[in-house]
Amino acid sequence: MITLGGMRFKDGWNEPREQLPSESIRQATETVRRAFLEGINLIETAWGYVKSEHLYGKVLNHELGIDRKRYLLMTKGSPKTAAETRQRVEAQMKALETDFLDFYGWHGMNNASLMQQACTQGGPVEELLKMKEEGLIGHVGFSTHAPTDVILDAIGTGLFDFVNLHYYYFFQRNRAALESAASRDMGVFIISPNDKGGKLFQPPARLTDLTAPLHPVQWNARFCLGHPEIHTLSFGITTAGQADLISGIFPTATPMSLPDQEILQRMDACKRQVPHAQFDGYEMDGDPSGLNIPEILRFRWMLKGYGMKEFCRYRYNMFQEKDHWFPGIFPTEENLQKIDLSKVPADVPLLDLIRETHQELFRK
Repeated sequence: MITLGGMRFKDGWNEPREQLPSESIRQATETVRRAFLEGINLIETAWGYVKSEHLYGKVLNHELGIDRKRYLLMTKGSPKTAAETRQRVEAQMKALETDFLDFYGWHGMNNASLMQQACTQGGPVEELLKMKEEGLIGHVGFSTHAPTDVILDAIGTGLFDFVNLHYYYFFQRNRAALESAASRDMGVFIISPNDKGGKLFQPPARLTDLTAPLHPVQWNARFCLGHPEIHTLSFGITTAGQADLISGIFPTATPMSLPDQEILQRMDACKRQVPHAQFDGYEMDGDPSGLNIPEILRFRWMLKGYGMKEFCRYRYNMFQEKDHWFPGIFPTEENLQKIDLSKVPADVPLLDLIRETHQELFRK
């Protein structure tokens, strides 16, 4: 139910990928050892995490010498052609020092164009499926930060065994994708429920009070695992304190236990107290202004309802105009005038809400 994510190792994003600092090896070794003590047996990484695959290869096979039969390996990549796919997967297996990958995900299927490129006949996903037939890969899936309609289209291709997506208390937009995946008996892996789920390892006091007696990490995990469609949550553990929280997640219940439902009621009531929080703006994806209106509105109610300023500021300032991982631009007055207000209820002062949020969160 809990996966060890491999994105956050010390100096892990620095090239060259095969040169491993001693401090990175030490941290990775301690993290993997603690993960196994907590009962974790799924290890997740990606080509895009630079040193991560090499760190896992060294730690699992040399520093700790763990029998390959004791754990499952998931890695990911976003090759553009069939030939590149085979070369990439072979390089990743070499880095991980394994001859078999339990799960391989096409990484970052974040818009319709990338989905079409990956799934084209004779393309990357088809090559991954050939490698599955050859016994090199156990299951083929995809990871995504895309709008729900794109995720549904990718699931609907019938090509995939699993999906890595975002879904947690503070982001419930992808519920339809969970249900669609479940209808096809697909595995569902939740990306970053603690970091992108709200920086829950460092919660504000208001949120801590709302989820008491559970830590926000623990309650959010129970919320996620209370959905029968969800199989595992990724934890990017970097400290012993983060690992200490895992045992308090269990036992989980589906449906949620009465005490956990009481916390849910408190959480929901807090959101309802934020004026205009009922308008989520999902229908404004792809607005001509270029603004990521659903995310701006989400940050607003998280800020006002739960005091999550650190998280909201951190994410708000990551908007990148030409980046498919977290697209969006900032609301200059010129951009605000381009918003298609025909999709906005008459009683929602959208422009004022966006201006207010920008003033609170933008780092000058």
